[in-house]
Amino acid sequence: MSSSPVEKPGAIGGTGPLVKYGGLNGNALLYAVVAIATCGFSLFGYDQGLMSGIIASRQFNTEFPATKQRDVNDVHAGTVQGSVTSCYEVGCFFGALIAFFIGDKMGRRKMMFGGAVVMIIGTIISVTAFGPGDTSGRGNVGGFVQFIIGRVVTGFGNGANTATIPSWVAETSKAHNRGFLICMEASTVAVGTVIAYWIDFGLSYVDSSVSWRFPIAMQILFALILIGGVAVLPESPRWLIAHGQPEEGLRVIAALDARSIDDPVAIADHKKVVDALAAQAQAKATSSRDLLKMGKQQHFRRAMVGASTQLFQQIGGCNAVIYYSTVLFENQIGLETQLSLILGGVLSVVYMIFALTSFFLVERVGRRKLFLWGTVGQAVSMFITFGCLLPGDAQSAKGAAFGLYFFIAWFGATWLPLPWLYPAELNSMAVRTQANAVSTMVNWIFNFTVVQVLPTMTASIGAYTFLFFGCINLVFLPFIYIFYPETTGRSLEELDVIFAHAHLTQRRPTLVAAELPKLSDHQIQEMTERYDIHGGAATEDPEAYGAPVNTEVDTSLPPVHPHDHVSGDVTRVPSPTR
Repeated sequence: MSSSPVEKPGAIGGTGPLVKYGGLNGNALLYAVVAIATCGFSLFGYDQGLMSGIIASRQFNTEFPATKQRDVNDVHAGTVQGSVTSCYEVGCFFGALIAFFIGDKMGRRKMMFGGAVVMIIGTIISVTAFGPGDTSGRGNVGGFVQFIIGRVVTGFGNGANTATIPSWVAETSKAHNRGFLICMEASTVAVGTVIAYWIDFGLSYVDSSVSWRFPIAMQILFALILIGGVAVLPESPRWLIAHGQPEEGLRVIAALDARSIDDPVAIADHKKVVDALAAQAQAKATSSRDLLKMGKQQHFRRAMVGASTQLFQQIGGCNAVIYYSTVLFENQIGLETQLSLILGGVLSVVYMIFALTSFFLVERVGRRKLFLWGTVGQAVSMFITFGCLLPGDAQSAKGAAFGLYFFIAWFGATWLPLPWLYPAELNSMAVRTQANAVSTMVNWIFNFTVVQVLPTMTASIGAYTFLFFGCINLVFLPFIYIFYPETTGRSLEELDVIFAHAHLTQRRPTLVAAELPKLSDHQIQEMTERYDIHGGAATEDPEAYGAPVNTEVDTSLPPVHPHDHVSGDVTRVPSPTR
């Protein structure tokens, strides 16, 4: 598929016409890219809220009786509920797996287009399922299986999208606003959740299967918007240049800069990307095993740190609150069904409000601090919920509702968007597609695990479920402190330099990132060449006759500008203490 630019007269610095996609350029084009990306992530959030209001509803339980719990201790029905909900995550995992193997070959737009089409097919399969409890007599056990298959297929498309969208946004934005834009995209997961919760609540008064079929069918609307946007918006300029389409890459860059293709600014931005990719081509991943490399590129370390964010997001307990909030309000806290639905809807609104604050916090506070504070807040919230549920009386249980609200506020402002932003900017271009896909696969496999076992846990151990999640959050803190470097304001190429410098000086990247000042383009280029980050420099066998004795790499910081070399000013970057 292709999207052709429309060239308009009125260039800023060049003599040619301005380049536009879908009639947009500059910030308007960038915001359109983010808007379509947010639609894709809203669809992700929509499903989370969707099943929270459906899985325990009377109409759905009538259609599929196996999902109906006889009481709060019904472990078997709880396990079935977990399976019906979590099978979506199985599909998402395999969708991300496909993105790992073919995502870089197909490109960002084709992967998103294909993912949206698959989601539509899966949704149709689900909404046309009639279960054994269907009063019309059309139902059978096969209908229950059909519903599950439809959710797996829908998840497959969503997994491909969520593995691709962060890279698309990261590669069409610049360092100064990349965090804001990706957080905007990821935080709209909460917007989708709000929409789903309140649609579920409104339709809970409809005494037919429409009460659950219509909310599921609504997923098609999101997918159609995604398809329409991808059809007219540009491909990632980095992907185009890396795959032998430099002219189209220049057009996209010019459109994003609101300039013509012969404008000096657009040409300079294009050259930066070309130079970076040309150097990275020396170390370009030729197979999936390249992701396991360490050395100066630190591919494996960076991929594992990025993937750990998705792991921590899931096992921190977020889906204990998002997917099952109405069930928890009704079964664990003992509220009436309608009041539980209302409180679930209000919780989703709180979730959305705090998720939207992350737009502004991520660049002002920084990724690392948000990870740390968010983890502490989540742990405290889970301990509050546990403490209030432990006595077992209705009055104390009301405090548990506060604990769930407190948790979702912290999660929405910190751990919701960060795991989608951090891997996309932490990993090198050489393995970014594969590394992002690994991160997304980790998200979905542990999303599945938590959603599958949570109903069984709450039915078996009750309040101690929340003690477990509180303790898990505390385990995150030392790992984040030791392994998560600050990436705020850093370009993607600058992060390559930080990890290479950390490797050569035998220091933690977290310390190097904290001490190294913001690098200029000249400094990044010179340090990339000096450290031979992408493996392009010729090396001499140290055992050969006449080989230099001292092969230690110069780790001093180059001048900010090339002409500063004349003065001889050199800044020494901190090196390891011997």
